[in-house]
This record gives sequence, C-alpha cells and structure tokens, in this order.
Amino acid sequence: MRHSDYSIRPAGPDDLDAARAVMLDTVYRDFGTGYVPRWHRDIIDLDGAYLAPPRHTLLVAVDAGGEVVGTGALDSRGPAHPPNPREVAERYPSGVTAQLRRVYVRPEHRRRGLARWMVEELLAFAAADGGYRAVYLHTDPGVEGAEPFWRSLAKVVYDEREEPGGGQRVVHFDVPMG
Repeated sequence: MRHSDYSIRPAGPDDLDAARAVMLDTVYRDFGTGYVPRWHRDIIDLDGAYLAPPRHTLLVAVDAGGEVVGTGALDSRGPAHPPNPREVAERYPSGVTAQLRRVYVRPEHRRRGLARWMVEELLAFAAADGGYRAVYLHTDPGVEGAEPFWRSLAKVVYDEREEPGGGQRVVHFDVPMG
C-alpha cells in the first residue's frame, strides 16, 4: 500500500514503541490531558489491545525513511456507559460494533491524506471481518481539525455539547462501513 512518500500497514511487534510514542505525543500535545489510565490504557498495552485479538487491528503510517508518523486502530468494543450516554452505548454494542480509535498523525505529516487513508483501510478490515454491523467513533471537538475531519467521513449521532449544562466535550459518530 503506497501513497506518495508513505505506506500504511498493519503494525507488528517492532512498531509498537513508535506507535505508542505517536499516541502519547498526541494525548499530551493535542488533547492536553496527558495519559489518563481509564481513557488511554490501550496505549500502554498495544499488543493486548490490538495485535493479539483476532478482530482488532492497529495500522501504522510510515514515511519514506521508515519512521512511524501515524496510527489508526479498530476494536470490537462498543462505547461503555458511563461515561458515554446510555443511548450511544445501546446503539453500538460490543461484539458487533467496530470502534475506530487512535487515528493520529504527527503534525508535520498532516494534510496529506494519511488519516483518511488509514480510515479507509480500517473500514476495509471491518467489512472483511463480516461480523460488524456498525462502525463507531467519538472525538474531542476541541482538537484542531478533528471535528471537521470526522464530519467529512461520518454522521454525528450524539453531540454531548448539546446536553443541558454542556455535557462532556465529546461528539459521537456513525461511520458508513461501505
């Protein structure tokens, strides 16, 4: 899979440290939260979260020099309630929901189509699995470019900013699988 000066491929054990670095840099720099175990536990155990389970995957985007510059993951866990709204959790049950996670690209490699390309590959993985009925993701609209990017690919199903009192700063999306 080549595109310009990049390639996207399933991560292997040798990619995990570099993928983890991209993810941790993102949660510290873009999210401003740093590592929060209840939200980011998968980042520490990438093998257990994405490589070992047969219906999960972790992709890496690699530049021409072999550096991992982006990540994208998919697992079969639907959004939990709490912290997510009950109606979202009920709409996207675990086992039949492919949840997109950790679609991150280093800032100096953004705006080159890598995130969109990784999402296409993740959706192809979900479709090939045959057991997923829906594809779900959530994003923090405070992260620059995140909400417009996901709106270009998916449909908003719940915007927590519209809850009385403002809710969490999270937007939930349904992504067309095919």
